Amino acid sequence: MEILQNLHSYLAYAVLAVLVLAVFNAFTGWLGKREFAMHKDLRLSLFALILSHIQLLVGLVVYFVSANGLKAIQTLGMGGLNSASRLLALEHPVTNILAIAFITIGWSRHKKTDDSTTKFKRIALLYGVGLVLILSRIPWGQWFG
Repeated sequence: MEILQNLHSYLAYAVLAVLVLAVFNAFTGWLGKREFAMHKDLRLSLFALILSHIQLLVGLVVYFVSANGLKAIQTLGMGGLNSASRLLALEHPVTNILAIAFITIGWSRHKKTDDSTTKFKRIALLYGVGLVLILSRIPWGQWFG
């Protein structure tokens, strides 16, 4: 179990780094009116999508086998959760599932146009919302505490 939790924690650094790069790249491409390049822009966005989904899958496994996930809700009930356990058992997974949904929608929507500006805009905005959601629910105290 500890191996999975460590994998989930350390993979989060890679996901955040690639996601920040993808959002920054999309904003600079959108505002700079660049052409959407398959070798750079597409791959960076796709890599962020893939890493985000892998992180989600690892996180779901951790959620269902960890004492801090579903078992905490089953044991304590919703009223018995303190703020730290509520973050891990409810807010973190739900918000991050929504974040991955935004990232996935951004990937899907960018493919529906040939216009580079629109591609960059869709990735920038939807991946950006996903990034903000992820950053809002990271258990920072456990990461750096």
